[in-house]
Amino acid sequence: MKRIIHLSDLHFGRDRPELMAPLLERINGLDADLVAISGDLTQRARARQFQQARTFIDAIDGPTLVVPGNHDTPLYNFFERVVWPFRRYRSWINRDLQPVVHTPQASVVGINSVNPLGIQRGWFSPKDIRRVRRGFRDAAEGAMRIVVVHHPLEHLPGEDKKLMRGARAAIKALGEAGTDIVLSGHLHSWRAETFAHIEVHRGVIQIHAGTGLSNRVRGEPNDFNLLHLDGDLVHVERFAAVESTRSFDHHQKVSFTRDVDGWTQCTPITQQK
Repeated sequence: MKRIIHLSDLHFGRDRPELMAPLLERINGLDADLVAISGDLTQRARARQFQQARTFIDAIDGPTLVVPGNHDTPLYNFFERVVWPFRRYRSWINRDLQPVVHTPQASVVGINSVNPLGIQRGWFSPKDIRRVRRGFRDAAEGAMRIVVVHHPLEHLPGEDKKLMRGARAAIKALGEAGTDIVLSGHLHSWRAETFAHIEVHRGVIQIHAGTGLSNRVRGEPNDFNLLHLDGDLVHVERFAAVESTRSFDHHQKVSFTRDVDGWTQCTPITQQK
């Protein structure tokens, strides 16, 4: 597993249908070893929206790993949100809310950060930290250790959404567990850098995907990421559909290198021509 595609926040029900074919064409043309989707497949967790998400996932060539987002639980049906919050997700997408994939090159652990009672705000619980540690016990020697979760563990200043509960403790714990990369979404904005706001932690790369298909773009283009894993190097390419085109093209690139203290950014973020 040397090439991983990361996309997020498809939001079927508030999607841009004209982008679905170009997105699938680009994804399938990149011949990735895994496609990781970090939640919010739907807008309102309705059966029709999950059906559309299922059709999209089935059209992806190769293996996928998917975790739910807060929009994948019912918003207005309080009883269902409390008693069966993931009923439709399990029916249409996967009964396993926290899938794990192991290969000689990478171990990828999915975490369900959705708190149905919190509606938007997520939670990275102590139980989730233990799950990551257990998952990495089966990692092959030298394998990249990757966590996929919907809610980011760190926000930029000025972000109006609340940081999920347990985020600060999780960054430290994930660093101690040898995590190399955290893939997340939720904010509909792109980011690729190491965690900065926790003083004592092993260098861990955080990568946010924006929104793959939603029309709620928050001033940024629809996008997804391609990760190239190359030993002690990770290259992150952002593919985006800018306003002037419906195709997902090279947009930005950044690289990271690993030493005994973890990961550091080794190239500036460059704009692709």
